[in-house]
Amino acid sequence: MPERPTGIAADDLTRAYAYCAELTAEHGRTYNLATRLLPASRRHAVHALYGFARHVDDIVDVTAVDDPEAAIRGVDDAHSRLHAALAGVPGPLDHTGLVVRALADTIGQYRIPIDYFEAFVRSMRMDVPGTPEFRPRYGTMEELREYMYGSAAVIGLELLPILDVDDPVAPPAAAALGAAFQLTNFIRDVGEDLERGRLYIPLELWSAFGVDIDLLQECRRTGAMDPRVRRALAHAVALTRAEYRKAEPGLEVLPDRIRPGIRAAFTLYGRILDEVERSGFRVLDRRATVPRRTRAAVMITEYVAGSLLRKR
Repeated sequence: MPERPTGIAADDLTRAYAYCAELTAEHGRTYNLATRLLPASRRHAVHALYGFARHVDDIVDVTAVDDPEAAIRGVDDAHSRLHAALAGVPGPLDHTGLVVRALADTIGQYRIPIDYFEAFVRSMRMDVPGTPEFRPRYGTMEELREYMYGSAAVIGLELLPILDVDDPVAPPAAAALGAAFQLTNFIRDVGEDLERGRLYIPLELWSAFGVDIDLLQECRRTGAMDPRVRRALAHAVALTRAEYRKAEPGLEVLPDRIRPGIRAAFTLYGRILDEVERSGFRVLDRRATVPRRTRAAVMITEYVAGSLLRKR
């Protein structure tokens, strides 16, 4: 297991964690709201996990569109520099250098298995044209789950040491919660992903309802909703809610001081599915978002619950 790296200056580490917090606040609204309910001593580590994942994901989502070779180099650079940072040689203080400093310190501090991050990088390479792993779409749910293990399930597993959770119920629940969050994103972002030439919801699910790529692209272009598409998305939502149900027992084994933050994320991501359903599954020409007042209400409820638990 790794230890906290030496060779990273304290001032640089402070700056690195601050940068990861900025990334979380800017790009992960739901995630960031939930982290505010965590103890301050744990919050910075959660920001580090998000910061590295966001940084690599941006390389894949933005750079790969115009320059896949540059995206491959970027992902490989982040991967190699993480290992260098773990050895105490983090390199320049650019954006990559900041996120790997924070993550290397977090990995060492909480003794998070490095295999989780290897799986994450492999899944990110599955999103980049030109890599041997590249998969622009998935035929079966089994194939998608292979991708989601590295891109989502391991995120939940990485959080367990940070949240000080050691219960046999926790790992499968954490993996299910990561999968539930990512499936929620896949449903919400079907239209945007089509624009990038990707489709994550498996072809076997679409075809079971008579939907093919041409129909999805037509709905994206015209804004019309075909009943077959609506039925397929309703089934995808049902599968995703099943993942939330698998994850829910894990909430009960979380420490009292941690549970409100994770439950807030659990609730808020579930509300995205509510908004998808409320819109009539119109995710091809728009993006479902949870209203600000709803997010605030969930946060207040969990904050109050957390305050009562802390007073026990």
